[in-house]
Amino acid sequence: MSELYNKASSANRTHIGLFGRMNAGKSTLLNALTDQTVSIVSSRAGTTTDVVRKPMEIHGIGACTFLDTAGIDDSGEIGELRVKAAGKAAAQTDIAVMVFYDRDDSLERQWTEEFRKRKVPVVGVLGHADELGREAAWERAAKLEKILGIPVIPFADKWEGCAEEIRKALVEAAAGRGERRTITGNLVKAGDSVILVMPQDPQAPEGRLIQPEVQTIRELLDKHCIVHCTAAEELPALLASLKEEPELVITDSQIFREVHDLLPAGVKLTSFSILFAGFKGDMRYFADSAKKIEELTEDSRVLIAECCTHAPMEEDIGRVKIPRLLRKAVGEKVTVDVKAGTDFPEDAGKYDLIIQCGSCMFNRRYVISRVEQAKRQGVPMTNYGIAIAQLTGILDEVTLP
Repeated sequence: MSELYNKASSANRTHIGLFGRMNAGKSTLLNALTDQTVSIVSSRAGTTTDVVRKPMEIHGIGACTFLDTAGIDDSGEIGELRVKAAGKAAAQTDIAVMVFYDRDDSLERQWTEEFRKRKVPVVGVLGHADELGREAAWERAAKLEKILGIPVIPFADKWEGCAEEIRKALVEAAAGRGERRTITGNLVKAGDSVILVMPQDPQAPEGRLIQPEVQTIRELLDKHCIVHCTAAEELPALLASLKEEPELVITDSQIFREVHDLLPAGVKLTSFSILFAGFKGDMRYFADSAKKIEELTEDSRVLIAECCTHAPMEEDIGRVKIPRLLRKAVGEKVTVDVKAGTDFPEDAGKYDLIIQCGSCMFNRRYVISRVEQAKRQGVPMTNYGIAIAQLTGILDEVTLP
């Protein structure tokens, strides 16, 4: 079972970030929580440089990934880069573990408050608690709890039961995160017939389906829907073979117009990218922002934000097809920039529109952090599927989750 969890997509895991000053005991804590030697432990400050990722399973949470970060008090040119890396990890964090150590806990309070503003649950840990002794450690933990309004648990590697108490606190934090989201939401129910139109272009791994297709099929099967999978070329034959019209058709966004024109009137149509826009992001903001495409001019600047850092293929959707549609609609001189992976600009305010990919490789928390940044900086933000539907003139006819 643990092997299966380790193979689960990183984007579908609960991301648990460990934050605190250098030598606060984050790596020791991670080793205790995972019951493995994952991070190097040393009394030398700054031992952890890059973010260390460890996938595992916690009963009550399921598949999760721990993120062990460098010290939030690191300094110097390299230290600033490490703190920036910790900030990127924070943007992906679903549950934060703030490790306190020094008496001056101003930085920890600052980071804790930032997490709480973003509605990320925080579990506090008092590192090196054995240096204070049990009674004094619990007293300090109680004071921190009262001040910060978060659970705080003393931790010492040699004390039995500490790691288990922290795991229990993480489970409680996960339970308080709200209702579980699904890809298809309330668009379908048990017994519904659903068609998935899945063209296999050069970007799809040979012999395999891409992540959004696999995850959507699995969810539909879990919902006990009747699933029909087809390439675009066979869609007319499939429609003709069915006794009743399907409840929903889900297509690759790149052939939105073609599939739309093949369907009988009244059949609901959406795309994998649009479903993931609702699953991972802010659907209302994405849909409203897509309308802003009509206001773009040749002087406008658009950012294409990709999750993957794949080598661009011929007819790449983000680097070729969407820019082509934009230039056809707006004008050849419109500026289109592409950023991949976590290389998202700190100053997104210089753009008139952001078009985010389907985000199958990012978790929801990280996508929402981008949405929040776009809102703060006053930039409309949409996603591939919704943008393509708008650019091809069918957004008002597409079903949104």
